[in-house]
Amino acid sequence: MPTSTSEGEILTVGQVADYLRVTQRTIYRLAAAKKLPAFKVGGAWRFSRVDIDCWIKQQSRQALDPGQGKDVAGKNLSDKGKRA
Repeated sequence: MPTSTSEGEILTVGQVADYLRVTQRTIYRLAAAKKLPAFKVGGAWRFSRVDIDCWIKQQSRQALDPGQGKDVAGKNLSDKGKRA
């Protein structure tokens, strides 16, 4: 039952590539590297439009503030507590 909103919409690799204006190869690479929110259904990658939109906003924020997620010394906050 299709809806008029994009809420809950699931996209294919081709649709995401068109949406982001990149190649399908780029989408496969980002999904496999877990750099793009995605999941597999029967071996085929699928993407939630809502998750992709959130990812775009997150990428935009990081581009505006490259120091985001780093402490004063410039180290990644997610790396704290890890051994060198």
